[in-house]
Amino acid sequence: MFDRELIRKYNVPGPRYTSYPTVPYWEPETFTKDNWLESVRSSFDDSNESEGISLYIHLPFCESLCTFCGCHKHITKRHSLESPYIKAVLKEWETYRNLFGGRARIKELHLGGGTPTFFSPEHLKTLIEGIFDHAELCSDPLLSFEAHPNNTTLEHLQVLYDLGFRRNSFGIQDYNPIVQKAINRIQTFDSVKEVTELSREVGYTSVSHDLVFGLPFQTMDAIKDTIEKTASIRPDRIAFYSYAHVPWIKGTGQRGYNDDDLPSNAGKRALYEFGKEQFLELGYKEIGMDHFALPSDDLSTSMFNRELHRNFMGYTSSKTRLLIGLGMSSISDSWLGFSQNVKTVSEYEQLAMAGEIPVFRGHLLNDEDLIVRRHILDLMCQFETNFADSKERFPELEACLSKLGEMEKDGLVARAGDELKVLEKGRPFVRNVCMAIDLRLHRKAPKTQVFSMTI
Repeated sequence: MFDRELIRKYNVPGPRYTSYPTVPYWEPETFTKDNWLESVRSSFDDSNESEGISLYIHLPFCESLCTFCGCHKHITKRHSLESPYIKAVLKEWETYRNLFGGRARIKELHLGGGTPTFFSPEHLKTLIEGIFDHAELCSDPLLSFEAHPNNTTLEHLQVLYDLGFRRNSFGIQDYNPIVQKAINRIQTFDSVKEVTELSREVGYTSVSHDLVFGLPFQTMDAIKDTIEKTASIRPDRIAFYSYAHVPWIKGTGQRGYNDDDLPSNAGKRALYEFGKEQFLELGYKEIGMDHFALPSDDLSTSMFNRELHRNFMGYTSSKTRLLIGLGMSSISDSWLGFSQNVKTVSEYEQLAMAGEIPVFRGHLLNDEDLIVRRHILDLMCQFETNFADSKERFPELEACLSKLGEMEKDGLVARAGDELKVLEKGRPFVRNVCMAIDLRLHRKAPKTQVFSMTI
């Protein structure tokens, strides 16, 4: 199924490419808030009428710390924090609306976390209605939310469905009790089955389960059991994520176990290859990197139609030029630039309620960035790209492509004229392929490890 020598050769630290340039290579010295806001205005004018805009709302609260998680979150059991946070998010949305100079048309909205279902159904309704009161929905909008199986109620599902949400995703990770204890994420199969079935009864058309391979104490038997249980529920989508071991990043909680408790490199890859084989046999289509979907799901349709897109929310079936991130630590994308909000709840609420865009860093893309970004997006979404257009080339292109020589010999990629394709054997190494044309990575290789391992 896989070649241990290839894993040894290519398992190096590398970006996941939810953006280009990747966050460590943003240039804060050339970024100003005024220039960022100007790029937002420009993108809004270009995209609002034709395709609409996307919103990502970060709801950061969790009642307990999952020790595998590398996301920005705020651990608390104080639900009194919900209301002031929602007021701050709606105030930030008001500040952006005043900048737009027109009524926003929303194509896509995603609630991420943290744990969005930490919030009560009533507060979620207040939040979404506050967003929609000053915007319009495009035809066939894509509204989705992340949820914890243990605290997602029928009321949560019904309220969000009534507001137009049709897709949700549940974080499962692994059903093995030893693994669950190690990552402090304990939930039963029965609770997952119940909330999945409730979603379908309410009317959700796409239910996703997030699984993770490479977790501490995870074995082949554990993966087999998890996949068997998942198959019995048959979610519309499965995200089969590689555990990103980044204990040096503050706040991950990933120091609760030792490196020796993790599967070996080859063992981790074996877990993925087994999972992939099972998902394909079950009728799922492989989507980009680490994702699988039933043929009926719009993620499969978008990949078949070459419309698949990737951004800070992961893979999505639609692309908008403007993505506004609201809430603590959210990242926005104007296509011409990126910005990230401040990373603490208190600072975020203070700035947002004062009517300020709570951005603390960002990057404005130059012409070269835009070219490289397009190729990396094509590779991550379609496993191929083309350099025939002279406007899509850059001076170092041939030097970059020459770095793929070893991967060509290993049967991972193929070049034919101006076309570059990632072959079936090379799909697990797509991050490595993208690294070959990552100009910023070449020019300033990190001196310490800032990325997770690619395999």
